[in-house]
Amino acid sequence: MARPLRIQYPGALYHITARGNERKNIFRDDEDRLRFLDILAQSAKTYQVRVHCFVLMSNHFHLLVETPLGNLGDFMRHFTITYTSYFNRQHNRCDHLYQGRYKSLLIEKDAYFSSASRYIHLNPIRVDDIRKKTIGEQLDVLWNYQWSSLPGYRDTKGRYEFVEYGYILDEFGGDTPAGRRAYTKQIELDVPEGLSIRDKIIGQSLLGGDGFVSWVSDTFLKGVKDKRAASGR
Repeated sequence: MARPLRIQYPGALYHITARGNERKNIFRDDEDRLRFLDILAQSAKTYQVRVHCFVLMSNHFHLLVETPLGNLGDFMRHFTITYTSYFNRQHNRCDHLYQGRYKSLLIEKDAYFSSASRYIHLNPIRVDDIRKKTIGEQLDVLWNYQWSSLPGYRDTKGRYEFVEYGYILDEFGGDTPAGRRAYTKQIELDVPEGLSIRDKIIGQSLLGGDGFVSWVSDTFLKGVKDKRAASGR
């Protein structure tokens, strides 16, 4: 099966995921996690990328990033290589850290910005043992999960300097106490209802309405299809 094409343009919004090679852990301790976030912050600053959300799990991570310069590839190349170099030095290893390429889901910002952020923030409870718990217990896990940008959406005291909180909170009344409470309330509703975006993904790499999908196809994919047809592939 052909790999999804990387689509890049100024202002594009992506859900990024990467998993450890052979599903092994990419974080062995909190020092690794702190270094990962430091490298993420430095890379975002260097490439002028906006980080809206993140969640670190044991063997993978999730990011919601926006690229005003249309430079996702350069940003991710620097970010992943730098962390891999750190991890290999730190743990005296020389193997691949990640399982293949990172995955990038291109998102229609106007339609799915908020739901993509909440989907990412719910990842700590998408673990089999956690799913068996009551709704209240699942919420306790979310509220107390340290390696996520969610605490900063609920309270300014839990914030990371490199995360852009205001853009998503604008949909809930702004970066105000009322807006943060509204976002928290929506997360509380999402837990029992379940928030899935997988059934809305088009062609493994697009999340958006018909108009957005048509625009992406006409703008970025038509030329590729024409070239493949001309070459007989």
